[in-house]
Amino acid sequence: MTSVPSVEDLRLVEALVRHGSLGAAGRELLISQPAASNRLAALERRVGERLFDRDTTGARPTPAGRALAADAAHVLGHLEAIFERTRAAARAGALTVGTFGSLAPWLFPPLQELLGDATVHQVTDHGDRLVEWVGEGSLDAAVVAIANQMRLPGTAAAVPLGHDRLAVLTPPGVELGAGRRPFAGADVVAFTYDMASDVLHRRLAELGARPRPAATAETAVRMGRLLRAPVVLPRALGVAYAEPAERVLPVAVPGRLTLFLVTRRPTPPGLAAAMAGLPTRLGLQPAR
Repeated sequence: MTSVPSVEDLRLVEALVRHGSLGAAGRELLISQPAASNRLAALERRVGERLFDRDTTGARPTPAGRALAADAAHVLGHLEAIFERTRAAARAGALTVGTFGSLAPWLFPPLQELLGDATVHQVTDHGDRLVEWVGEGSLDAAVVAIANQMRLPGTAAAVPLGHDRLAVLTPPGVELGAGRRPFAGADVVAFTYDMASDVLHRRLAELGARPRPAATAETAVRMGRLLRAPVVLPRALGVAYAEPAERVLPVAVPGRLTLFLVTRRPTPPGLAAAMAGLPTRLGLQPAR
């Protein structure tokens, strides 16, 4: 028996997570509840893990079920877009490019401008998943910050795109302290796009802060304005989000952030040429 799940398996898992009921998932997929139950049981035997906890109130995904459902949604979305991407590729060049959510609003518009008539299919997710999808061929390229912190697939290559440093955005009326503990006793909202958030929070605590984590750069800025608190985030994103009455200042946190372009080998020439113009557009220091 093949270890590769069928499209019907993936559709069942994805529908079951959305509906929370085998009956409702079966109705959407036009199969009976017993057939849906048997298909799920067979899939769990093949996986070797329980995917859903089932009782009279419905079905709830286990951690394994949630992981499979996330992958199923990606695969199904990719399959559903195949014909459209194929038609678009026939009309003009087409690329599928991914990045993380905080960078997407600033990356995709100038990238589309630089690529001209080529169609850019946009994908957002966590950096490690994007790199994995480049390796398997689901993405043509990804712009991530963690390529130097993980093992790349053998089919993928990463090159530095641009560098940035952390800065502090201060909403109107928010003042920083002087000396070696400028955040003494203050809440500080923090966001960084690499894997060093724990290190950042420890360093901010050493500077006297009470770190408040944020999921995205926009979330961090909105929290800072609401709480009237300083916001520590990558400088380019701080400049992009700052309003006229707000300041973006250096912060006493060492370290350099690097964005990487990850592609399959070899990098498509047109994409490499377009990416060369991105660091300036994004407010980054170009990588050598």
